Amino acid sequence: MENPDIQEEKKSFWQLVRQSLAGGEHDFTKGSLPRAVFLLAVPMILELSMESVFAVVDIFFVSRLGAGAIATVGLTESVITILYSIAIGLSTAATAIVARRIGEKNKEAAGRAGAQAIVVSIFFTLILSAIGVFFAEDILSLMGAAPEVSASGAGFTRIMFGSSITILLLFLINGIFRGAGNAAMAMKSLWIASIINIILDPIFITYFGLEGAAVATAIGRGTGVTYQLWHLFGGKSMIPVSLKDFKPHFPTIRNILKISSPATLQFLIASGSWIVLTKLVAEAGGTNATAGYQIAIRNFIFFLLPAWGLSNAAATLVGQNLGAKQPDRAEQSVRITARYNAMFMGIVMVFFLAFPHQIMAFFTSDLTVADYGAEALRIIGSGYIFYGVGMVLIQALNGAGDTKTPTYINLVSFWLVQVPLAYILATHTSLAETGAYIAVPTAEVLLTAIAWYYFKRGYWKTVEV
Repeated sequence: MENPDIQEEKKSFWQLVRQSLAGGEHDFTKGSLPRAVFLLAVPMILELSMESVFAVVDIFFVSRLGAGAIATVGLTESVITILYSIAIGLSTAATAIVARRIGEKNKEAAGRAGAQAIVVSIFFTLILSAIGVFFAEDILSLMGAAPEVSASGAGFTRIMFGSSITILLLFLINGIFRGAGNAAMAMKSLWIASIINIILDPIFITYFGLEGAAVATAIGRGTGVTYQLWHLFGGKSMIPVSLKDFKPHFPTIRNILKISSPATLQFLIASGSWIVLTKLVAEAGGTNATAGYQIAIRNFIFFLLPAWGLSNAAATLVGQNLGAKQPDRAEQSVRITARYNAMFMGIVMVFFLAFPHQIMAFFTSDLTVADYGAEALRIIGSGYIFYGVGMVLIQALNGAGDTKTPTYINLVSFWLVQVPLAYILATHTSLAETGAYIAVPTAEVLLTAIAWYYFKRGYWKTVEV
């Protein structure tokens, strides 16, 4: 018979899991910090885990269309990360401001900040969407795609850019929910979007080819956004948002832009370096190398997104506790979260190092493509522990509203180290595309070391939002 104490511990654990998934209002400025991390982390990890599942499922079905289709998806998404960067930047600002206002017990100001962030996001998306729709084929060519890939893949690229408003709003509104401490609502909206994607993906790809994958993604994300808006305006949200909050309020907009501009630049710097790496792989190794690399990247994303979800917990805890004038509690929450992320990413690292060929065999029967991908998995995966810790530290700084420091860290790590190193190794040595892979863990180790230094200095505790 099982020990009664063990039974009680199991009961308490599952009660905590149910509470974390139920959603609703949580005050993370008091009580047990490990419990607070758990309540935030479970829905945040599950939220982005489903996005990870979709990324893998999507490439699984797209890979059946051939190396050209895989290359198109990879090259398009490398460019569309510009939109992701804006979405993440605005989401970072929304999380930081909303969390700070919640910590100050000012829910009305939190609701207005969320609404104004949505207004700003729509403005930027309309401009970038138009560029992507009109210059889809040119974008693929610029990224190094072969002429036949540019011609056949332009439709996919055009649809992805045309529906990009759903990408931005999905990220942004989830940032509002996370800042308010309602991570479960963010989880549910992304799960709805991803599940619809997964259901529609094989059906639409079968009947409409590569363009069908883009349509399925647009429908899935659009449904997730609809769900978000329903709860944001339906009176069930812990932050009150009404139509009057969408009237431009320039002090709030300035505050959003002040925080989101360096945050957007921060992610543009990071995503821009990945665009360069994708281009280097395409030019150094050709279509097969690009296809293998893109399959590997989807597997990286599969495990990186849950880790990013855990790091988002640090951002919320830092924002709310700084708002409540508890900087020491904010710092302790980051240390706990970083420890958990390092443990998770260490397990993943061993997995990538031990089974790269087995992973690739699941996605493609092309041995050449599989070999390229396995090499990418093994080399880039060797730095996974550093990715996990660095993510938490960067998100902690962002959650405090200190978005400038992570921007400088990204600039040094990615553009002064990763890009030059990848270029030299890929184009001036016999390593070719392997050189681009080696540059990734090198830069991430540096990023984590610098982020730790600035975290320890503690300037982020004094930032006003």
